[in-house]
Amino acid sequence: MTELRDFLEIPYEQLEELNLSVKRQRLARVSPDVMREERMRYLTDERRIKAVTVCFTDLEGRLHMLDYDKKFLLSSADNLTFDGSSVRGFSVQAESDLRLAIDWSAFYWLPADIFGPGKVLVFGFVLNQDGSPYEADMRGRLHRYVNELYQRDGLTCNVAAEIEGFLFKGRNAEQRFRETGEFTMVSTGGYYHSLPGDPLRQFIDMAAEAQRAMGFENEKDHPEVAPSQFEMNYSYTEATIAADQILLYKLICRQVASKLDMTACFLPKPVTGVNGNGMHTNISLSRHGENLFYDANGPERLSELAWSFIDRILNSGQELCLILNSSVNAYRRLDPHFEAPNQIKASPTDRGSMIRIPIGNARSARIEVRSIAPDANPYMAIYALLRTGLEGPLPTTDVRNGTATLPDNIYDAITNFRQSTFLASILGEGVHSRFADLKTTVADRCPRKLGTLIKRAEVQFHHEVTNQYLWSRF
Repeated sequence: MTELRDFLEIPYEQLEELNLSVKRQRLARVSPDVMREERMRYLTDERRIKAVTVCFTDLEGRLHMLDYDKKFLLSSADNLTFDGSSVRGFSVQAESDLRLAIDWSAFYWLPADIFGPGKVLVFGFVLNQDGSPYEADMRGRLHRYVNELYQRDGLTCNVAAEIEGFLFKGRNAEQRFRETGEFTMVSTGGYYHSLPGDPLRQFIDMAAEAQRAMGFENEKDHPEVAPSQFEMNYSYTEATIAADQILLYKLICRQVASKLDMTACFLPKPVTGVNGNGMHTNISLSRHGENLFYDANGPERLSELAWSFIDRILNSGQELCLILNSSVNAYRRLDPHFEAPNQIKASPTDRGSMIRIPIGNARSARIEVRSIAPDANPYMAIYALLRTGLEGPLPTTDVRNGTATLPDNIYDAITNFRQSTFLASILGEGVHSRFADLKTTVADRCPRKLGTLIKRAEVQFHHEVTNQYLWSRF
């Protein structure tokens, strides 16, 4: 049979080289105009590309993807629009149209065996109808803030996330939870303990290979503490790139799992009685390559700047909790019986602390924010942590060894969030109230008391799971 289609398929080694080259351009802050010209010339010359997937996130951090025909995109890149009223937390019906601006620096070549041949992926910024930044686009907010810090103070914000997830049998296990009432694990092994060819290892190997090919610069990958749980670690990078990679990490895992007739789940606590999923977020600041969080003579080898950063975050821990733990299910993870990081304090050893101080040197010194779930909006979470750490109110008492704990339910977290004048000032009143309203709407669809067993509603109405059909089943 004659092959009619000739779509782009690139070997993994070449994929990694291409994606790392673009990543280096982003880190070097090559002019957006230069990158736009290079990418558009490439799309024009490479005839084997059929479509460009443009990504953005809603206020809750859910990834949205639009496939544009390549020829259409090249002729209309400055006039892309979509219906914002159909996106939770975005514009109202009366003023529904929003614009998409391509961020040509955030351009990715995709593994064809996972995403299909002939496609590339790029992130976008959401704009108002007049072309101004849209206030609920947290990616744009984070991007502008870290660029401002670099231009004004020479600061680079470095972030690395450790994202845990579960692998369950069957496709769409989360959407089907309403009928099944349970998740079925693919493995009952534990920490580091899984045979090389079992389903969990097969999944981890495939997902990690795809991450390397997309320029993640992986370091290690392994089964986690809970049965059927996984984690793949990769190198730190600039904050906006790191947030993009969080969404790509979850997208890759879900896509690989689906191909294996499984589900990759990032609910914070999908299974009763075992450890939940965290997203420990490592942060440091540097200037001209010098790690500003390191001081060989400082407490725990951290600088005064690092300790001030820690103090400000701990002081605002109660108000930040909703951003870091933005679902009903997330408050099951803050259970002290399973290494829960629910204590508002800092420690080099106590993994129950909100902030841990890993062993570090002049290159690796950092802080690790542990009380953050993998379903948080990564752009909002990183933006809030950076702004709080640098600008938030300083405590008047010792918070590093405090005894207070984070809320154990979403309603208390919503109340603390609504009362925060600082978060309202950095998010804007509109986004601040809209985010709280979204979280209240979901919470009101779930039992107020969590109890000991996972409830169908906290899965069904979870922002990464629910859809129009499930939302109406109430």
